[in-house]
Amino acid sequence: MPHYFLLVWLVQLLSIGVLGGGIYILYEWYERELVGMSYLVAGLAMVLWSFGGRFISLPLLRRPGTEEPKLMRTGTVQRVPRPDGSVLQVEFYGPEDGQPIIMSHGWGPNSTVWYYAKRQLSHGFRVIVWDLPGLGKSSRPKNNDYSLEKYARDLEAVVAIAGDKPVILLGHSMGGMINLTFCRLFPEHLGRRVAGLILVDTTYTNPVKTCIFSGLVRKLQKPLLEPLLYLTILLSPIMWLITWLSYFNGSLYISVELSGFTGTETRGQLNFAGFLSALGSPGVLARGTLAMFNYDETKTLATINVPVLIVCGASDIATKPVASDRMKAELPIAELVTIKRGGHMALMEQNQRFSEAVRAFCVACT
Repeated sequence: MPHYFLLVWLVQLLSIGVLGGGIYILYEWYERELVGMSYLVAGLAMVLWSFGGRFISLPLLRRPGTEEPKLMRTGTVQRVPRPDGSVLQVEFYGPEDGQPIIMSHGWGPNSTVWYYAKRQLSHGFRVIVWDLPGLGKSSRPKNNDYSLEKYARDLEAVVAIAGDKPVILLGHSMGGMINLTFCRLFPEHLGRRVAGLILVDTTYTNPVKTCIFSGLVRKLQKPLLEPLLYLTILLSPIMWLITWLSYFNGSLYISVELSGFTGTETRGQLNFAGFLSALGSPGVLARGTLAMFNYDETKTLATINVPVLIVCGASDIATKPVASDRMKAELPIAELVTIKRGGHMALMEQNQRFSEAVRAFCVACT
């Protein structure tokens, strides 16, 4: 989400400051401008922290869990080429004759973010996940088109290979925005190829308008946020290195924690979310974030004639619960499930409750 880039930039500046400060202290100690073992120890500590601080900070921040998420890519795989040169990685889990659920992940991670959903839902459903182009194992579009419309057309290509049964479209964050864009572009599929929608921690308009401190962030969009995003595109390789530096020193956990969790997540969940954040190319993420500024499906809501489940974390600051309330009010057939002690990543932090809500809705739809 757009405000996340502000947090990432602050964290990256912190990482550069710690590493640069440590190197400077060591250099000055070597040149005898700073005298004493305390300066040597301080400089070494700052440099070592820059490359291994996560091994100290992570155990202090969170408790270990009984089932920690990990990269899981099994199942049947199909590679779907697209007219713009991108190739979609689509993975299938569960019985072939099961009710298909197509899961579209949010902007930043990739389809492995559905670790818990795949394990908990694939016994009774045909779970289909895909990597958005530019992330995970899906290649980038050659024309640099990262618009919501492009991704909605890609989603239609995934629907086309999902089998004969009507599908349920599940989208988290930007994935939910893609689902709503799909409904505008392909209304003929609703009720025929699409049996229902699940919108998770998402919004119906430019996410700047529905995030925490939206008034301030909206004022900063043009003079600060957009220039930072274009600068990120220009300096993408350097920004990627700095992002990994912030992951290894543990400071990336700060932005991941603040934007996605509420404090009840496990050590592995926090680390996994941070790792997925570091995997994505900063240039790709910046282009997609810029595309979100043009997103608005407010008028689409009233035209959706299939059942919709809205799931939101009660403490989500990336897309505040008021966005879910607005969608619930304007969608013709909708129910709202609010997950307490859940943030933007409630699908991971409160994964059992999330899967239970999804399962109940899918059974009702079929």
